[in-house]
Formats: sequence, C-alpha cells, structure tokens
Amino acid sequence: MRELKFLNRFFWKYRWRLALGIVFICISNYFQVLQPQVIREALDLVIDYVNTYRIYDGFEVQGEFFGILSHTLMLFAGLVLLLALIMGFFLYLTRQTIIVMSRLIEYDLREVIFEHYEDLSLEFYKRNNTGDLMNRITEDVNKVRMYLGPAVMYLANLISTIIFVIASMLAVSPTLTLYTLIPLPVLAVSIYYVSNIIHTRSTLIQQQLSKLTSIAQEVFSGIRVVKSYVRERQQVQFFAKQSDVYKDMSVDLAKVDAWFFPLMVFMVGAATVLTVYVGGLQVVAGEISAGNIAEFVIYVNMLTWPVTAIGWIASIVQQAAASQKRINEFLDTKATITDPHPEYRGGLKGDITFENVTFVYPDTGIKALDNLNFTLKAGEKLAIIGRTGSGKTSVADLLLRMYDVTSGRILIDGQDIREIGLANLRRKIGYVPQDVFLFSDTIKANIAFGADHDPDDAEIEQFAKHAAVYKDIEGLTLGFDTLVGERGVTLSGGQKQRVSIARALIKRPDIVILDDSLSAVDTNTEQQILGYFNQALQEKTSIIITHRIYGHLTFDKIIVLDQGRVAEMGTHEELLANGGYYSEIVERQMAEEVEVDEDAE
Repeated sequence: MRELKFLNRFFWKYRWRLALGIVFICISNYFQVLQPQVIREALDLVIDYVNTYRIYDGFEVQGEFFGILSHTLMLFAGLVLLLALIMGFFLYLTRQTIIVMSRLIEYDLREVIFEHYEDLSLEFYKRNNTGDLMNRITEDVNKVRMYLGPAVMYLANLISTIIFVIASMLAVSPTLTLYTLIPLPVLAVSIYYVSNIIHTRSTLIQQQLSKLTSIAQEVFSGIRVVKSYVRERQQVQFFAKQSDVYKDMSVDLAKVDAWFFPLMVFMVGAATVLTVYVGGLQVVAGEISAGNIAEFVIYVNMLTWPVTAIGWIASIVQQAAASQKRINEFLDTKATITDPHPEYRGGLKGDITFENVTFVYPDTGIKALDNLNFTLKAGEKLAIIGRTGSGKTSVADLLLRMYDVTSGRILIDGQDIREIGLANLRRKIGYVPQDVFLFSDTIKANIAFGADHDPDDAEIEQFAKHAAVYKDIEGLTLGFDTLVGERGVTLSGGQKQRVSIARALIKRPDIVILDDSLSAVDTNTEQQILGYFNQALQEKTSIIITHRIYGHLTFDKIIVLDQGRVAEMGTHEELLANGGYYSEIVERQMAEEVEVDEDAE
C-alpha cells in the first residue's frame, strides 16, 4: 500500500462520493440479508401448512387451507421481489458513486501524469522511450483504476455483507454458523496465495507489454527507414518473438488464474454440505427449523463472493501497486529545468552573452561546448558554422534552456538566463529546429501553433508567404486545411521546413534561432525567405546555425566552432582573410555554384 498512498489525495477530493457509495452498499446489503429471512419464514410456513393440511385430509376445510397457503406464498414472493428491487436500486446508486468516482480519478491521474511529462526536461525523454511513457499513462492507469473503483466497492461490500450475514447467522445458531464458515477462510487464503502469483506475473507482463508498445511505436515512426532497408520481415520476426514471450507469460498467468473458479466451487460446495448436515442434525434435535437450513444455504452463497473477493481484491491491489510504482517512478522524477517566474510576461531586447560556457550532455557525458565566449548585441545577426558534432545545436538548446550550462553562464539583457521566466523566455524566442516536427493536423493549425493568440486566416497566409510556402500550400487539394499526417509525413522536407519557419515567425519573437532550417529548399526559395529575413529580422537578434554561407544575409558576427570551441570569430571579410575553415567553406560553395551554373548553361 506504500505505493498507493499517492492516490489518497484523490480519495479526499471525492470523499463525499466515496462516503455515499459506502452508505448505499450498506443499505443494499441490509435488504439483501432480509431476503433469506423472508424465505425462511415462507418455508417454515409451508411446512406448518402442509402438516395442518394433512390433519384435515378428507374435510372440506382442507381446500380453504390450500387457498390461504397459495395467497400467503404469493405475498412472500412479492416481498422477496420488492426487497430485491430495493437492493438493486441501491446497488445502482453504489455504482453511480464509487465507479463514477474511479473514472473521475482516472481522468485526474492521467492529467497529472501528462502535465508532469510536459514539465520534465529534455534529458528525461532521451533516457526513456515513448512506448514506455505511453504504457504508463494508459495500461498502468487502467490497472490503478481497478483499485480505485471495483476493489474499493467490493471491499466495502465484503465488509458490510460479512457483518450483516454473520450477525444474522449468529442470531439463529452460533454452532451452525461455526461449521458453515469453516471452509471460507481456507478459500480466502487459497485465493490470496493464487493472487500473489498473479501479482508477480502481472508485473512482468506489464513490462513486456511496454516493450511491445515501444517496438511498435519505433517501427511505425521509422517506417520509411524500415522499408528503404527492406527490413520488414526482420522487424516482423522480432515483433513476433517478443509477442511470443508476452503470449507465453499471459498463458502461464491464465493457467494460474484457472484455479480461481474451481477453488471457489469446491469450498462453496463443502460449506453447503456442512450446513445441510449439521443443520439437519439440529433440526432433528429441535434447535432450529427446516427453514433455517435454507436460510443458511443462501447465507453461504451470499458470503461466497465477498470471501472469494478477498483474494481477488488482493490481486487487484497488488497489480495496482505494481502499476502505481511504475507511475510513481516518473512522477518522482524532478524536472532539472525549473521556471523561476512562471507568471512573468515581458519583452526581450536581445543582448546575448556566453561567458566561459561549458556544457556536457547529462544523458551521454559528451562535452558539447568547451569554454565558449561570445557577445551579441540586440538586433545583430550571428552565424554559427562548424562540422557535424561541433556543438552548434547545443548553443540553441542552451538559449532555450532545454538544458542548463555545466559551468559558466549565459546572459540575456544582462541577466542570467536561469533567473529569467522560462515560459516567457521560450515565448519570446522563435526557434526552427534542425529536426522539423509537425503535428498530425492541418497545415493551418501547425502554423497557428506558434502564435500566443488565435490568428485569423489572413495572418496565417501572410506568414506562409514570408516562409515561401504559400504557393505550395495553395497547390494542395484542401489548401491550408490539408492534413499533414504524423510528423508531417505527407509533405516534402523543404515544405516541412518552411511550414516550421512560418510557425516560428508568427510568434513575432524578439530573438530568432534557425538551426540549419534552409537545407532542404532550392536556391530561388532560399532567396525569397532570406529576402524577408533581411526586412523582418532587421531589428531582431538572430542566430543562424548552418553548414553553408548565405550571401543574401549580412552577418554582424560569424563563429566557427570546432569540438565545442571557437576556432574562428569575426566578420565575413575578416574570416576570409584568415584563410581558415570558413574560407575553405566559402571557396567550396562558390565552386559548387559555378558548376551548377555551367551545367545549367
């Protein structure tokens, strides 16, 4: 129960529903316990009437006795039916309170988990696969809900039924009660033992299910790679192998679970035999009536499910504890990036300073930046160039505070970035990542996603023109209402990049960061976008991370990174004069452009 303590806050939140549900269960069980007593009275009455009926054998009054008996039995039958209807009505109210409560808590729990997922830092997502995250918020929450609703309801039902039934049985015959109850504790212990085995195997099955979900998610997300390398058969075989493991584990669990019903039937049968035997002896001795035997047999059947449910409830609680433990592992994970001023909203001038910044990725231990220093004034444009793995993208990650620096500090407008409101910081930075991600929604919705207001169609179209993607979108059958598919799979690489640029620009950010965001566009489209950048970004601090040189953009400063260190820094002319890596890139790019022009001719 230690793991399940987390859920107590939800029980307190819905305490009135829970309390009402327990009251309704008690009322329902009270009317249920009255039914065997009515049946006992009816059976004893029938026996008395039959004896009297035989005494008057051959007399006319015998017919009157039969009519009275029939009428009386009809009254008893109606009373039993009425009690059953009242019991059923309160049972309905029980489900409307406790089961509905469990659904409300399930909703709240998923909200808590999802919100916590969103708060966690980027390194968390690099350590955990998506399939496992999905499984904990779906399958594990479902297991927990069984504890929140059915387990709580049946536990309350068990306690109240046992109290009412045993009290009624003891009032009739303590001796018969003792013999009747002998098999039931054995049943409870047996099923509890079976439930322990079920719990252990259920935990392993949940882990294997998470693995299956992860495999499926990765294959579906990377289906292009799978198909291009003709690995469909290999992936099917791998998935089938893991599915076989899951199947075998599930079959083993089903074999253990198969003991549940036979144990229950055997013990109930044993209790019934003891009741009839011992009760028969007491009837002969005149201690109880024949109706009491029928009453006790019904009581035994009433106790069967609650006593059996002890093991079943224990199994549900154990499975829920195993699932809640998995959920708690993530809920107990603290975000390494925190927002010091979550409510703050304000503009940024755009002065950026890196002071002796060293950064080591916490999940891999790779040093991405080593004692990096540079200053960028508000409104200036910076180009960061370097080979793959030189640390260019790490600069963008640190400016967005996806990570915090390992040592040194980053200043924006003279203030340490860790002291600036995180949400406000990210709201004021327009970022186009290298790995473009589009949501499975319309193009219009993907562009509007970047705005902190509800943009109209004209505004969305205007920024699509700025990103030189308007004509492409208009050429589609549904235009801006076209669904882009998962991760934008229906669009080309260049179209995805330009939609992503439009999404960043519609924020009207104070700082713009473009991470190799024009790599998939042609020269003419590139010129259109850069032409807009020269106008729109004139007074905005801009950082362009790239592998190539953009002749249509004038940069105030260019940094060449090599293994996380500044290899070169200066203006375009200064770096050309140095004859270093930057000069090599320019010469190579110019040679490629000449070759393209010659081929065109």
